[in-house]
Amino acid sequence: MIKAVLIDDEPLARSMVAEYLDDYPEVSIVAECNDGFEGAKAIMHHQPDIVFLDIQMPKINGFEMLEIIDQQPSVIFTTAFDDYAIRAFEQHAVDYLLKPITKARFDQAMHKFLDNRQSTMDKANTRKLLEDVSNTPGTLERVVVKVGSKIKILPVANIICIEADDDYVKIHTIEGTFLKSKTLTSFEQQLDPQQFVRIHRSFLIKIDHIVRLEPQEKDSYVAVLSNGMVANVSKNGYARLKQLLGM
Repeated sequence: MIKAVLIDDEPLARSMVAEYLDDYPEVSIVAECNDGFEGAKAIMHHQPDIVFLDIQMPKINGFEMLEIIDQQPSVIFTTAFDDYAIRAFEQHAVDYLLKPITKARFDQAMHKFLDNRQSTMDKANTRKLLEDVSNTPGTLERVVVKVGSKIKILPVANIICIEADDDYVKIHTIEGTFLKSKTLTSFEQQLDPQQFVRIHRSFLIKIDHIVRLEPQEKDSYVAVLSNGMVANVSKNGYARLKQLLGM
C-alpha cells in the first residue's frame, strides 16, 4: 500500500485531492494536515511515500517544512504560486498542480509518480529545488529549525551570528544556539547585506552584535561579539567590515 499525506490549510483543496485519490485504491491517505507543523510531524511519524503539499500556508510554508525533514518523501506541490517558483519546479522536474486542480492534470501527476516511485530521482530533485529556492536573493525574516521533535521559528532579528559546522550551520541567537542543515553561503545570499557580513569562510556576523575588533598577528583581527564569542576575521572580511562600517 502506498501511504499519502495531504498538507494544505484549505479543507476544500484537501478534500478535492482526497476525492481524486479514490480512483487509486493502491493509495491510502494516512494523514491530513492544516499547516506545516502538523505536516512535519505526520511525515516523521508515518514515513509516507507521497506528500501533496501546499506552499503558502500559515505558521511555516511548504519549503520551510521540507527543510527540516531528514528523510524526504516524493512530493507533488499543490499551489497557486508565482511564475518564478513554477520555473524552478520545471527546472528540477518536480511535479506541481496549479489550483484549481483538474482531474486530468492530477492523473498526469499521479501517473508520473507511480511510474517513477522506485527511483530516487524525485527525492533528489526535491532537494535540488530546495537548494535553488534557498539561494534566491531576498531578505530572509525567519529561520525554521528542528529541536528534538519540536519545530522552532527563529526571527532573524534575534540572530547574533551563523557559524559553519561541517554539513550544518550553528545559528547563534540571543536565545541560544541551534543547528540547521544548510550552507553558510545560502544564508549569506538570503540575509540583508546591510545587516550581515561574511567576515570569514566560517562566520557570518550581524554587524550590530560586534562589540569590538581586536588585532592579532600582523594584518589579522578577531571580532568579539555581544554573546562573548570570538570570531576570526579574514583579510577580505576585514575589507567588507571597513566598507560597511565606514572605517
